[in-house]
Amino acid sequence: MRFGCALMSDVLVFDSGVGGLSVRTDIARRLPGASLDYVCDNAALPYGTKPDRWLVARIVDVCMRACRLSAPRVLVVACNTASTLALEALRERLAVPVVGTVPAIKPAVAQSRTRSVGLLATSATVNRPYLDRLVAEFADGCRVTRVAADPLVRVAETFIADGQLDVRRIRAVLAPLWAVAELDTVVLGCTHFPLLKANFAALAPRPVAWIDSGEAIARRVETLLGDGLSADGPIAPRCWATRPDAPGLGHALARFGLPAPRGLVSAVDLPRVAQTPT
Repeated sequence: MRFGCALMSDVLVFDSGVGGLSVRTDIARRLPGASLDYVCDNAALPYGTKPDRWLVARIVDVCMRACRLSAPRVLVVACNTASTLALEALRERLAVPVVGTVPAIKPAVAQSRTRSVGLLATSATVNRPYLDRLVAEFADGCRVTRVAADPLVRVAETFIADGQLDVRRIRAVLAPLWAVAELDTVVLGCTHFPLLKANFAALAPRPVAWIDSGEAIARRVETLLGDGLSADGPIAPRCWATRPDAPGLGHALARFGLPAPRGLVSAVDLPRVAQTPT
């Protein structure tokens, strides 16, 4: 599907919440003249608790609607859960390139001196066969300690929104990593987690390397935009959210130099499980 719009952006970054801001920051650092729009499906946050079939329909619907508004040259799905589920469906529906997010297992293993790495991700990522294949391909003979860190998504959202940090929750979630004495590298397998990387490092009982996918995504976007940036750009960034009035969202976006979000309504309603507090 192609888009017609008065103003075309270079990149539209999509995430379930504010985690994609970490990826957008890496893209902006590498391509300072690029026009970068942002959209989040925060009404459905967190994605990890939702049914897979529903998620695919929701992700495709929200991304299609946002692409009509943004008219991007590249769509970046800055969400590991969304990437493992919906990339194929998005690529079938969109004529523009779609860049997904993959846990940085390969570079982490290459960097580890002890051949022991940790993976912090949501349970939806940790438990998928996709991750099993990734580990089998790039971490053969390496110990990979998987930690389902779903509570840290909310910790990151709250921290970016109002600066409050749940140190006790972070310590509890990270504890299984420190039980592995030889572990020296940790993969941040959720785009929310790089927003807390400095806090993780400060709370860690010993130094480890923290690896995420942001720079690799930025390099891929640069390659795809190799013929230059949009003729319309740079234009002021635009933002959309499925719950634009969420407490703290405007402040969180402003911290990254973005305007208050406009509303975006999905035709794929929230499932009943989404109404359960998480």
